[in-house]
Amino acid sequence: MDLDTYQTSIKAGEIDYSYKWYVMAAVGMGVFLATIDGSIVNVALPTLERAYNTTFPIVQWVVLAYLLTVTTLMLSVGRVADMIGKKNIYASGFVIFTLGSVLCGLAPNVYWLVGFRVLQAVGAAMIMALGTAIITEAFPSSERGTALGISGSIVSLGIVIGPTLGGLLIQALSWHWIFFVNLPVGILGTWMALRYVPAVIPGIRQRFDFIGALLLFISLLSLLLGLTIGQNRGFGDPAVLGLLAIFAGGLAVFIRTELRQDQPMIDLRLFYNKTFSTNLATAVLVFVCIAGTFILMPFYLENVLGYDPRQTGLMLAVVPIMLGISAPLSGIISDRVGTRLISTLGLGILLVGYLAVSTLSTQTTTLGYLLRFIPVGLGIGIFQSPNNSAIMGIAPRERLGIASGILAVSRTLGQTAGIAILGALWSSLALSYAGGWIQGGATQAAPAIQVAALQVTLLVVSGIVAVALVINLWDLKNSREA
Repeated sequence: MDLDTYQTSIKAGEIDYSYKWYVMAAVGMGVFLATIDGSIVNVALPTLERAYNTTFPIVQWVVLAYLLTVTTLMLSVGRVADMIGKKNIYASGFVIFTLGSVLCGLAPNVYWLVGFRVLQAVGAAMIMALGTAIITEAFPSSERGTALGISGSIVSLGIVIGPTLGGLLIQALSWHWIFFVNLPVGILGTWMALRYVPAVIPGIRQRFDFIGALLLFISLLSLLLGLTIGQNRGFGDPAVLGLLAIFAGGLAVFIRTELRQDQPMIDLRLFYNKTFSTNLATAVLVFVCIAGTFILMPFYLENVLGYDPRQTGLMLAVVPIMLGISAPLSGIISDRVGTRLISTLGLGILLVGYLAVSTLSTQTTTLGYLLRFIPVGLGIGIFQSPNNSAIMGIAPRERLGIASGILAVSRTLGQTAGIAILGALWSSLALSYAGGWIQGGATQAAPAIQVAALQVTLLVVSGIVAVALVINLWDLKNSREA
């Protein structure tokens, strides 16, 4: 069957899996584009702090503004895709993301950079919300774990190349090139999306729930702003408490509204399934830990151990390399033995890894750092593939877009919360250990103080992973008793 016939048969609702690997390649380009950008920016934060003569709380907005925008838009993107199809939205996301990347590289100051990151995030939301749905649709259910495991490996490839390439570009050229590098990838990805992503047209006419979308947008934005502003002002600040109250009230109104809608923004019946809810909850907790840890690691490696940006990028690559090795294998195994046991095993390994990482010190060697983070990467990879497969396996085909969006939001919501909460914890601990105030903020504290704060923060991270493990064990026990 040629590609044109393939596209026509998909429109008619006849799934032909012979082009599944072409679809994987097209989606892989989007995953690669989004992940390489995020990992490059993280390793550049210390450089951006110096280049713009700004502080840690301000430079964090280069990451946070991106995550805020992506998180608040992805569910709406997923819902629209379920209504009108995924292909055109996905391809348009490439164009917007690539344009935003070029503008980021030209930003004259940190505030313009934050603004262009918002534009970039609009495109990223269109890509990230739909990638998992497109893969799930293109592969038979018996190969879903394998396909999502490969997708996880592509994530790892982007994350590995990102810090390494970012460090080299910063050292050899300038930080501007960490954004310009997206241009060729974006152009190639746009062509591949237009060429290979099937134009699946939903057969049922649907309405978009504008009221639900607005309520959800206000609720998520209030939560994320409360978390990020609370990092600087403290979570007892009246403005922060007000934002969190708006989130709680808006979420309650949203749920009540959705339950009364014939065609809601989110089909809340998905959450009645314990497997769906449990796997989402553990995914959020894991991404809280990952993001909160890895926004701090570049500062530890550069400020405490004295590595340059290139070396820092290479050191950060150990986790995604291990993830890339373990994710496809865990996906293949979970297709044969089920998802619950494998994801639980991954969380157990991840807990061991974070407990080891909590012992980092001012004297840690390169080998010591790598040995501590190897089980972290393995644990994430073993957990992620079966977890994603379980979530997408619950959703009916006409809800794959919104399910993919929910999964993506769980990731970015966890990342935003992790950066805000764990970043604030580390910063407040460092300032407290230093006597309450340091000119230039926590990143200017003595290395011993930074490490002491980091060790406590990583023990908190270990506790969060332990909670996720308990939740998974509870779900595993219930599934065996059922």
